[in-house]
Amino acid sequence: MLGQNNNNDSDNRTNAKSSRNFSITLSNNKLYAYITLPKNEDAALPTYEDINSALKKSGIIYGIDHDRIRQLIADPVFGQPICIASGTPPVNGDDGKIKLLFDTSNQYKPTITEDGKVDFHELNIIESVRKGQQLCVVIPPTKGVMGKSVTGEEIPAREGKFPRLPKGKNVEASEDNLSLVASIDGHVRYVDNKISVFPYYEVSGDIDNSTGNISFIGDVVVKGNVLSGFTIEAGGTVEVWGVVEGAYIKAGEDIILRHGMRGMGKGVLRSGRDIVAKYIENSTIEAKNDIKSDFIMHSNVKCGNKLILTGRKGLLVGGVCCVAKEVYAKTIGSQMAALTEIEVGINPEVRKRIREIKEKIPVYEENMMKSEQVINILSRFEALGTLPDEKKEMLSKCRYTKSYFSNLLQELKQELQCLEAQIQGKNMGKVHCSSRVYYGVKIIIGSSSMTIKENIDHCTIYLDGADIKIGPYLG
Repeated sequence: MLGQNNNNDSDNRTNAKSSRNFSITLSNNKLYAYITLPKNEDAALPTYEDINSALKKSGIIYGIDHDRIRQLIADPVFGQPICIASGTPPVNGDDGKIKLLFDTSNQYKPTITEDGKVDFHELNIIESVRKGQQLCVVIPPTKGVMGKSVTGEEIPAREGKFPRLPKGKNVEASEDNLSLVASIDGHVRYVDNKISVFPYYEVSGDIDNSTGNISFIGDVVVKGNVLSGFTIEAGGTVEVWGVVEGAYIKAGEDIILRHGMRGMGKGVLRSGRDIVAKYIENSTIEAKNDIKSDFIMHSNVKCGNKLILTGRKGLLVGGVCCVAKEVYAKTIGSQMAALTEIEVGINPEVRKRIREIKEKIPVYEENMMKSEQVINILSRFEALGTLPDEKKEMLSKCRYTKSYFSNLLQELKQELQCLEAQIQGKNMGKVHCSSRVYYGVKIIIGSSSMTIKENIDHCTIYLDGADIKIGPYLG
C-alpha cells in the first residue's frame, strides 16, 4: 500500500490501491475510479506519472480522464474523492411491442343523450376485416449493448423480450410469427388484451316469418322490427333499428334498441352486459351491467349495476325493479298509484340464489327425513339378523341418500348464511329522483323497506344503519 485511504465515505466504493500522498478507490460496479488527496495540504502532491502508475497497478485501464488528472494536479482538491476514470454503462435492450393495425376507439359504451336519443355514432361500431387481413405486427425487441468497466471487463446488458402475440378467437399467427391475421371474415375487436374476429349477421328487414328465429355466435344487426313471438339469441351484441314487440332477445354482450320495446306482457330482454333502449313497456328485462332508457313502464327489471333513466321523460312506473347499485330517474310512480316496487343494493342474482336455496332446503330436509325413517325401521331388522338381502340393498341406498342430502343441506345453509350476511352488511344502494317520487312507491334497500306515504320531490333515498332515509337529491 502506498498510503492510507482517507475517504470515510464507503458508499459504493472499495479500496483498490493507495499512495503515500493519495488513494485510489473503485465503485462497486467498477464503472468509476476516484482519487482522494489527503487533507494535509502540506504533504507533497503526486505527479501525473504517480497517478498513472497507481491506476495501472490498480488494474484501471479504461476510460481514464487524463485532462481531469492534469487539472487536479494544477488545482488540487483535498479530502474529497474525484472521479478520474469512467467506464461505459450497459444499455438494456427495449422489449418488443405489438402494433395494432385497426382502430380500437369504436369499443363503445352506449349512452343516451339529454334529449332521450340513443347516440350510435351513425352505427360505425363494427370494423370489418377479411380473411387473411393483417391485424397486428410485432415491433421486434432490440439487443442490449454491453458495457465496459474501468478495469476493462465487459458488463452484460439485458436483451429485450419478444412480446407475446395477443391471439384470440378466429385469428392466426403468420409463418414468421411476427403478425396476426384474420382466419375468417367478420369484425375485429380488442377485448381482454386479445385480438379476436367475430362474425356478424345482418337482417335488412324485419324478424318475422320470412327469417324465422335467429341464433348466431356473434353480433346481430336488425334494420327492421322484431315481431311478437320471435327469438334472437346472439353471443355478441344485438342491435335493433326498429321496434321490438313481444319477442325474446338474449345477448352475450349489449342489447341496443334504437327505438324501444312494446313487450305486451311477453317481451323479454336478457343481456350479458348493457341494455340501451329509447323506451321499454310491459316487458321483462335483465342486464348484468347497466340499463339505460328514457322511460320504463309496467316491466320487471333485474339490473346488475345501475338503472339510468335520464332522458327527456326519465320515467319509471309500474312493475318490480331489482337493481344491484343505484337508480337514477326523473319521475318514479304515478298519480294513478300503479304498483311500483324498487329494490336496490343487492345483486338480483344474489336475491335469486337466496330464494332458490330457501326453496330447496325444505325439499332436501323432507327427503332426508324419509330416508331416516326407512333406515330406522330396517336397522331394527338388521340388528336382529332377520333383514332380507333385497332390504339390505335398500338400507344401503337409504344411508347413502341420507348422507348425500345431509351434505347438501350443510353446504346450502352455509351458502345461505354467507349471502344473507351480504344483505345485512354495508349497503350502498340508493334511489335518486330529480323530479318526483309518488306516494305508494315501495322502496327496499337490503333487508329494510319503506312505502312512500306522500309525494316527495328532488330526493335521494338511502339506507342509514337499519333505517331507510330520504335526503336531498344527490344525483
